[in-house]
Amino acid sequence: MMRKTSLVLLGVAIGASAVVVGSRSNLPVGGSAVAAASDVYRNLNLFGDVFEKVRNDYVEKPDDKKMVEAAVSGMLTSLDPHSSYMDAKSFTDMQVQTRGAFGGLGIEVMQEDGLVKVVAPIDDTPAARAGVLSGDLITAIDGDSVQGMTLNQAVDKMRGDVNTNVKLTVLRGPKKEKLDINLTRAVIQIKSVRSRIDQPDIGYIRITQFTEQTFDGLKDAIAKIQKEIPADKFKGYVLDLRNNPGGLLDQSVAVVNAFIDHGEIVSTRGRNADETQRYNARPMDLSKGKPVIVLINGGSASASEIVAGALQDHKRATLIGTRSFGKGSVQTIIPLGQNNGALRLTTARYYTPSGRSIQAKGIEPDIIVLEDVPDELKGKDKTEGEASLKGHLKNGDDEEHGSQAYVPADETKDKALHAAYDLLRGVKTADALKAETAKVEADAKAAAAERKEASKADTVKSDAVKIAPKTDADKPDAAPKSEPVLKPGPADSK
Repeated sequence: MMRKTSLVLLGVAIGASAVVVGSRSNLPVGGSAVAAASDVYRNLNLFGDVFEKVRNDYVEKPDDKKMVEAAVSGMLTSLDPHSSYMDAKSFTDMQVQTRGAFGGLGIEVMQEDGLVKVVAPIDDTPAARAGVLSGDLITAIDGDSVQGMTLNQAVDKMRGDVNTNVKLTVLRGPKKEKLDINLTRAVIQIKSVRSRIDQPDIGYIRITQFTEQTFDGLKDAIAKIQKEIPADKFKGYVLDLRNNPGGLLDQSVAVVNAFIDHGEIVSTRGRNADETQRYNARPMDLSKGKPVIVLINGGSASASEIVAGALQDHKRATLIGTRSFGKGSVQTIIPLGQNNGALRLTTARYYTPSGRSIQAKGIEPDIIVLEDVPDELKGKDKTEGEASLKGHLKNGDDEEHGSQAYVPADETKDKALHAAYDLLRGVKTADALKAETAKVEADAKAAAAERKEASKADTVKSDAVKIAPKTDADKPDAAPKSEPVLKPGPADSK
């Protein structure tokens, strides 16, 4: 009998961890189980044979521990994009990061086709300040290719002593434009919750990721906002989850509970029916029933989608922005003991209160608002989403492939944020905002159609220009220099 203590987490990127949810025992029974076990051991014999061959015959003496870890890593990464093996150091680093402070660049990453993909740069970190974008593909670190590295090895290479420099080589956008980005490492102090008051009547709260500090930070932010805005003037909250890659399950549940006081928040369902867990709200609602607008985009993933989906299903919030990332699976951290690191294993899918699985589909906002993307970033502002990841868990035939993940640095140009303010203040209705979006989309389609027709017309014009064939009169008297000229050879001497 094997007993495993598990930690449940929700996050697309390195640095997501979780809370202890208990232990369970699995004991195979029956003849079919015995036959299956026999097949397993036969395959393990194959692994043992290969392992011994490599140990004995490889050109140089290999490291046994590294070979075993590489085999375990390969086994896990073959399952799906989010399962992986963490050695002892990586496991420790992950635990440190989820406490909200670590050294590095401030990038949430995942692995894709052998490269390291940026899910989102963390606010106010070297990565964000240097212009690293969601969707960038990291191909090299200090000139060393990431091909062949595990995700944990690549992350370790990006980390280092504070004030030391590192160069990232990235591919950006659909044309895979190659860029070198120089960064200086710093202590990354993740303040996962930031808040302010949009004078005089709206509380703005931004959650960058879900760490152990998130709910406490949210609670403090709500208390401060309620203290500074008189209740009779208070219009409501804007909860900004854009480019939030996820994090701790218990923290996402607590965040939802800050805005509702009853009902289901999320359920997780594993391979077996008895593994289903449901998380319900307790009487709390720190927001005191004030209206809520949630902002999401293509970089909002996992735990962010739990919050957005729950508040949407309970009709407690209006969602504005673009479709979320679509990561609807749960990873369990299983410590291996004896300084052997841990497994990160996909063990369940999660479902919103209405029973929706957002895996490879994402959360659709109630009101779609597209940002105006600068010319230099057009085509580089979109995440491909979970459905584009090789080996992702399938979810029917109607999967969705990503959406816009751009957030303007200049708040005055942030259309989604201002749409939220207008809705809360009653300046515009939801129907009016939807009509504006529909008009923008229709104008964009019309412009694209016009460009397509103009391109066709240019093609027709170029086809109509014919070059008349040359007549004998037009031929030159001598052959051109580029053509060979046959000359009579020397006469035969007799």
